[in-house]
Amino acid sequence: MRNHSRSTEPAPKTDPKAVTRTDWATIKTLIPYLWVYKWRVLAAMACLIAAKLANVGVPLVLKQLIDQLSIKASDPYALLVLPLGALVAYGLLRLSTSVFTELREFLFSRVTQRAVRTIALRVFRHMHALSLRFHLNRQTGGMTRDIERGTRGVSSLISMSLFNILPTLVEITLVLTYLVLKYDIWFSVITAVALVSYITFTVIVTDWRTHFRRTMNDFDSKASTKAIDSLINYETVKYFGNEDYEAKRYDAGLMSYETAAVKSQSSLALLNTGQSVIIATAVTLILWRATEGVIAGTMTLGDLVLVNAFMIQLYIPLNFLGVIYREIKQNLADMERLFSLLDQNREIADADGARPLEPKGARVVFSHVEFSYEAKRQILFDVDFAIEAGTTTAVVGHSGSGKSTLSRLLFRFYEVNAGAITIDGQDLREVTQGSLRAAIGIVPQDTVLFNDTIEYNIAYGKPGSSKEVIVAAARAASIHDFIESLPDGYATMVGERGLKLSGGEKQRVAIARTLLKDPAILIFDEATSALDSKAEQAIQAQLKDIAKDRTTLVIAHRLSTVADAQQILVLDHGRIVERGTHQSLLALDGLYKQMWERQLARQDEQLASPALELE
Repeated sequence: MRNHSRSTEPAPKTDPKAVTRTDWATIKTLIPYLWVYKWRVLAAMACLIAAKLANVGVPLVLKQLIDQLSIKASDPYALLVLPLGALVAYGLLRLSTSVFTELREFLFSRVTQRAVRTIALRVFRHMHALSLRFHLNRQTGGMTRDIERGTRGVSSLISMSLFNILPTLVEITLVLTYLVLKYDIWFSVITAVALVSYITFTVIVTDWRTHFRRTMNDFDSKASTKAIDSLINYETVKYFGNEDYEAKRYDAGLMSYETAAVKSQSSLALLNTGQSVIIATAVTLILWRATEGVIAGTMTLGDLVLVNAFMIQLYIPLNFLGVIYREIKQNLADMERLFSLLDQNREIADADGARPLEPKGARVVFSHVEFSYEAKRQILFDVDFAIEAGTTTAVVGHSGSGKSTLSRLLFRFYEVNAGAITIDGQDLREVTQGSLRAAIGIVPQDTVLFNDTIEYNIAYGKPGSSKEVIVAAARAASIHDFIESLPDGYATMVGERGLKLSGGEKQRVAIARTLLKDPAILIFDEATSALDSKAEQAIQAQLKDIAKDRTTLVIAHRLSTVADAQQILVLDHGRIVERGTHQSLLALDGLYKQMWERQLARQDEQLASPALELE
């Protein structure tokens, strides 16, 4: 028999900032996404090289043109020897440079956009595959900014580096080769020294500047986190009148970002100045050597123009190379955070060879389950019970006793530390998570809706359902009449997290959504806690009808709502201290009876009070 015991050590915190990646690791992660369209990539690279060859050929044709025009104006054959061929060649090379460049962009555009799409989708899927522990620890605002900057960085890195670094190196190689073969060695020496100095200076200063960019990203994410968290909790901010306090917290983050941004911009100015000094010095020395050559008669005017054109053409990509390198480092810093999200351990993953769950009668068994969110604080102790197929089991107890943890373990949001949970004898760790969750429906205590229409939120239980089926589910949840009374009916937008609806209305939508899913196992986690007494009685009667043919787990504070359950478990500090039917538990004269009497006394007080009961 397989040993399913688990260590009680907590999983490591999954903070993206804690996971470090090298630039090469980031690039290696990116390459497979580009190589999917390898023939497009190769064709685009061929166009890229052709464009650079044409670009280098332009100064050579210009030299020939000028040398052929260096004739006396009185020469009667001047018009006859006008180098029409050189002019045509010059124009064709200029045109070829543009044509091949645009053709390269055309071929590679799909590669870039598909890579961005694939990476963004993979990150999105991975976020949903991560454990509940990760999402409870995450900061939504900062994480969304990391994803946004990272996907933008992918597109920028591809477009700015792949088509600039390689062609620039090709052009530099061609120019240096020509200078070595045709001219004095000093031309090549000056050019080579300038290139090495420029690249070395750019790399050193850019590497020094990179930490400013990372610091900016950190402060930007923190500021965004504060802003989004504050806006999500808009009502809480208003309740306590803390608008100024939230603005100050946000401004503190913006101020830190401002300081880091100023340092980054100042260091950029230093980099640009140094690059300009190197290039200006090199161009001056080259032209000085060329001028001496013309005066000495060892070089023609065409040679002077050729050398100057080479330096101008090299200066542009060299200057761009500096920009490209800076952008590459910045994009890699942005992508590092994005790919670090993909490095997060899923914690809860399907086992090798996991099979789909095959619910027959949907008998649920918790077998000596122990669990802790943290090693020093155990939540459940030797929890052992069974929910027979088609029956209802209720779990009651004080807040913090571990009731809701049972539903999270049944959904396999966490792994048990010891023991096992089975459905029809199938261990949850040996079945696929998708099939497990398809078999379970839940109406949670805290219902959160998507910022979409009521129809969309109900249909979320089974996407693609017809309007008739959605309406039937709404009727069963006693919310159809309310929806029809709204001006936009089922097309009514519910607002962020469903804030436009009352607590009871949201709860009814959640019930309708679960009914539409039609699962074999139902979990009601305080399903009627947000309803008034009249609505609660109506819903409770419907829930009992719904649960007749299903295995049902009810988590409740109000004991009156679970008095008809076939089995009631009393949980106290993570242990089952009593179990039985309502009548048998009252006869025990234990904790359950104390809770029952306390709730009866509270109901008597409410009946005696003149206060109105509000929904």
